[in-house]
Amino acid sequence: MDSPALLALLEQAVPGATFEPVPSVDLQTTVFVPAERLVEIAQALRDRPELRFQFLAELTAVDVWPREPRFELIYLLVSLEHRLRLRMKVRLPGADPHVATVSGIWPAANWLEREVWDMFGVAFDGHPDPRRLLMPEDWEGYPLRKDFPVQIRRPAYAAEPLQVTEEEFRENVQRDRLSRS
Repeated sequence: MDSPALLALLEQAVPGATFEPVPSVDLQTTVFVPAERLVEIAQALRDRPELRFQFLAELTAVDVWPREPRFELIYLLVSLEHRLRLRMKVRLPGADPHVATVSGIWPAANWLEREVWDMFGVAFDGHPDPRRLLMPEDWEGYPLRKDFPVQIRRPAYAAEPLQVTEEEFRENVQRDRLSRS
């Protein structure tokens, strides 16, 4: 199925929603969808028999600072049944980036949304477990934002003591070397 046919199916599935097709180098169908209709569109993509995008392969974000809207969420969807791929994008403002969670539709979104929140500061309304995933709990800021100060020097806030003694560590390394020989 080509991009125009897929977009026509999307427009039938979610009447009144605006879909903005995006040209792509890899010829994968790419479309911007409105943030306020994301859950409704995701539900239609998963449940409509002619679409059946049941696999969320990836969710990530891009910071296009200083441009506004600042953030773009990128959902990579796969319909195994119809052998289709879709790149769905959502634009979000820099001042208060938040969007509804799709973890109830695609369970894989749970950790992916946590990763995007942890790295970019995009909040997912209704997320079942909005804790940090990659950074320590006391970390300040969002490291993948383009305005994050990368050259700062500050001590680690969170640290755990080494669980083995130096002697045990050396023995483990030696044992590992012997087992590889």
